[in-house]
Amino acid sequence: MKSTLYRYMTPSVAERVMDLRDDSLMKGERKDVTVLFSDIRGYTTLTENLEADKVVEMLNAYFETMVEAVFTFEGTLDKFIGDALMAVFGAPLPLSNHAWAAVQSALDMRQRLAQFNVERIRLGQPEIRIGIGISSGEVVSGNIGSQRKMEYTVIGDGVNLSSRLEGVTKEYGCDIVISEYTYSLCQDKIWVRELDRTQVKGKRQAVNLYELIDKREVPLNPIQENFLDRYAEARSAYVARRFDEALGLFQQAQAIHPLDRAVAIHINRIQQYLLDPPPADWDGVHVMTTK
Repeated sequence: MKSTLYRYMTPSVAERVMDLRDDSLMKGERKDVTVLFSDIRGYTTLTENLEADKVVEMLNAYFETMVEAVFTFEGTLDKFIGDALMAVFGAPLPLSNHAWAAVQSALDMRQRLAQFNVERIRLGQPEIRIGIGISSGEVVSGNIGSQRKMEYTVIGDGVNLSSRLEGVTKEYGCDIVISEYTYSLCQDKIWVRELDRTQVKGKRQAVNLYELIDKREVPLNPIQENFLDRYAEARSAYVARRFDEALGLFQQAQAIHPLDRAVAIHINRIQQYLLDPPPADWDGVHVMTTK
């Protein structure tokens, strides 16, 4: 049991689980956690010209450093899904600051990936880019499977939403997206940008999505501050249906960062709404039709 737990969590957490001398943690519980999904962008293109052993070598080296980012902040490695990784903060043992731990882990992944890519570039290999989705909420945790194969995991809306947010990073052109549920638990410690209020595929309730920029202890530079101020003003005007004003503000933001995808998305929507206004009960929610 101990050797099995060591593969999923840090030795200190595994020892605490073993010390409980109680298998209730594995039988099934409801608990508040934060779930993190990460995925390699353009994986097929990245690996299509590699020999099988080189693909395995690359993934093993990549996952080695990403799992360390999870363990450093007391996360539990839930599973690998191809080139994706799922981690849980707050299970099997409760973690009072699970949202903040997951956010720090994601930022550590970002830094570790940058270092990882330095070596890849030195060897003439293409850079790896990833997307990370994070959300907090209640899940059911326990050992799930069959008599032949069981694994400790968590299931529930929080898991599904985190997976959707990882996919959302592609649309908005950023590397880390967090839900309003995670943001509310650590908003005083992080810089974010509200990307959108979105109803993701498979969900009926709209959720505010935020791009994770950095920890508050890392000061923003003047260009970042100016861009984020223009963007926030533009979002406010957009949600209030002041589309002409919003368009001008988004164009100002675009002048600062011409390739920003979230800005381009809003400009495109506004141009459509100026031609064909949304219904009177529109509340700024964007309904996504793809995962």
